[in-house]
This record gives sequence, structure tokens and C-alpha cells, in this order.
Amino acid sequence: MTSSGFDLPPNPARRVLCVGAAVLDTLFRVHSLPTGQGKILPYEMMQVAEGMASSAAFAVARLGGHASLWGAVGDDATGERIISDLGDSDIDTSGMTVVQGAGSAVSTILIDDEGERLIVPFYDARLHDTVRPVTEQEISAFDAVLVDVRWPKLALRTLIAAGKAAKPAILDGDVAGEGVIEMLAPAASHIIFSQPAAERLAGTADLVGTVGLLKRKFAHAFISVTAGENGSLWFDDASGDIRRLVAPKVRAIDTLAAGDIFHGAFALAIAENMPIEEAMRLSSMAAALKCRKFGGRIGAPTRVEVCEALRDWDVGAVSAGKRNRER
Repeated sequence: MTSSGFDLPPNPARRVLCVGAAVLDTLFRVHSLPTGQGKILPYEMMQVAEGMASSAAFAVARLGGHASLWGAVGDDATGERIISDLGDSDIDTSGMTVVQGAGSAVSTILIDDEGERLIVPFYDARLHDTVRPVTEQEISAFDAVLVDVRWPKLALRTLIAAGKAAKPAILDGDVAGEGVIEMLAPAASHIIFSQPAAERLAGTADLVGTVGLLKRKFAHAFISVTAGENGSLWFDDASGDIRRLVAPKVRAIDTLAAGDIFHGAFALAIAENMPIEEAMRLSSMAAALKCRKFGGRIGAPTRVEVCEALRDWDVGAVSAGKRNRER
């Protein structure tokens, strides 16, 4: 398989707006996750500004797109660090909101030798009290928008404006508060669910059945579910089939932000008018390659790295898997 379908399109770079979480993460690498009370000693540590939308924006930039981020931080040193770190990562942070009197979001994350993690996040509720207006004209400057579930009111305004501007409106359907997905999904053109969020909404652990149920629930949108090492599934609107893509095999060092990298890669692929199956392959490979490196979003690959890996990916591994016509 050649990578020609995955190469960057001619200039200018496609512009993707990411809306949502901006957090200062403290990552601790440990041999195993704790199972009870006591003390655990990490053998590696890193601090990195990330979060779902922030990490997705970084993936866009690494893959050759122009990434903008709308998120909120407090008027504190942590907020300054978040904006500075993300800006140094080629993300346009000029649309970030600094909230007076609020504390910036932080989290502590333990990552074990299998790449799995334990996350303890803290978000100051005041960060998202105020919501900026979002206009159709403003969104027209972008080729696609991607929102997560951490700032629902701003996410909804952005999705609605993207719809009016006839731009792809992509929702990162992760686990969220009661009613958040139901509020945002009707305004989205594409919804990529995490497996836990999808199972919670569908009420079943059967992945194929889950995709079918979610498509019936949100019939207007492209529907996909990402399931980590179990690959990804999506509803093929052209055929009415449910398609499955196996995950590329890598030795996982750190799975933190892999889903976010998938979403950023997918948003850029859609902005580039890439066919859905190719968009899913590009996104899956980008997420898999990220898992090989400790450091959350820092492991996001470049476009060249992804294209080279796609050339080496066995055609049989990426062909359509089980199909199901149950609607």
C-alpha cells in the first residue's frame, strides 16, 4: 500500500479549530498502578500542557495543519504555563480565555509499564462560567472544527456556527456529564465516541450493536467508536454497513492522549476532504504511533512518520472487517 492518498495536500495548510480542555498534567511513570492505600514511587516524571482539545490541536499541527485552540485558563502561573507551552507547540492560542479569579485546570496522572493510566483531574467550575459569542463569519475562516465535552456551552455555539458556515462540525464524544452528549450531538456532523461513552449511551458492550444503536439515535451524523487496542468501528453511510478497522500493533508505553491524537488527525483529514476510510486509517495510525512514547501528547507523530508507517501496514490488517446491516 502506498501513502500517496495520505500525503499533505498543496498549500495552504488546512485550518482546524479545537475547542475545549487545556490542562497542566503532571505525569508519573510507575511500574504498576496502585490497588489500595500507601505510597508509590515513580521512576520518571514530566509536566505537559494538554487536555482533549489541546492534544488534538497538537496532532493537527504535527500532521501539517494549522491548529487554533479555544480553551480557558485561570489568571495564575499555571495558566501562563499552559498558554506558553501550547503556543510553543505551534498552536494558535490567541483565542484562549483567561478567567480572572479562577484556577487553571490541573491533573495528576500515573502511567504504568503497560501504558495504562490513572487520572486525577481538577477543573475549577468558574473557568467555563462565561461563554464568548461565536459567529458564522468567525468559523468560516476554518476548514473544520473539533469540540470536546469539557466546555459544553462554548462547544455548542461553535458546532452551531460551523453548521451555518457549512463546515465539518466534529464532536469528541467522550464520557461527560448528564445530558452533555445529547445536547451537543444534534449540532455535530461527525461524532467520534470513546468506547466507554458509547457503551454508556447505548447500554450495551457489543461494539457492533453499539454503533448501530448510536447511528439510529444520531442519524444525521457520521458515527464512529474508538476502542483502543480493539480498533475502531464506523457506520458506512453509503452502504449501510458497520465497518471495523483493526488497530496497528505497537508496543504501548503510554496510551495517554492517544484518543485525542486520533480526533485531531481525523479532524485534519476531514478538513483535507480525505475519504472516510482513509481518514480512519490515518487517525488510527497516528494514535497508535503516539502510544510508543511516554509523555502524553508529546508522542504525537509527524505526517512523514504516519505516512511511512501506513506504507508498512499490512493491507489485510486495514481492510474492512465484520459488517453488519442491522440498523
